[in-house]
Amino acid sequence: MNDSITPNTEGTPADGTLSTDGARPVLRFERVLAQPPEAVWRAITDREELKAWFPCDVIADAWKPGAAISFPFAGDGAPTLAGTVLEVDEPRLLAYTWGEETLRFALTPEPGGRTRLVFTDELDPAAAARNAAGWQVCLARLTGETSADGAWKAFFDRYVAAFEPELGPQEGPPAGH
Repeated sequence: MNDSITPNTEGTPADGTLSTDGARPVLRFERVLAQPPEAVWRAITDREELKAWFPCDVIADAWKPGAAISFPFAGDGAPTLAGTVLEVDEPRLLAYTWGEETLRFALTPEPGGRTRLVFTDELDPAAAARNAAGWQVCLARLTGETSADGAWKAFFDRYVAAFEPELGPQEGPPAGH
């Protein structure tokens, strides 16, 4: 399998890459945020701050390994995913399950009080393009960028073209989205 798959685009830093050298595919995104690691840590752990960028609500019993998390989605009939905190090293590393996926946030201090965020999502192969497009939009909100209306669909189409030859058919958005 390929070590890494990147959409055929202008090569913007916003694009995610897909690694297929493990048991499951892993999406990877990297961003540099203007805030220090402690502020970014709050953005990825504080329920109110998460509402500004994460795709669903995040209700954590505690940010400790083994703690339960629930992820209710807004809307009629939308699922509530369950998760478990896997790793915590404040303010450097946070990993947890999100349904059947594993999300990992690695924070590294950068010069000028900034933070390098490396975000990964270990997931089912059929969800790779859908999730890559979704995370690209979500991470833009986290970094204070805005996405044009319909951006998700354009991102999704690019990721399908890049990932489908290696991973097979890609799932679109859930019904009603």
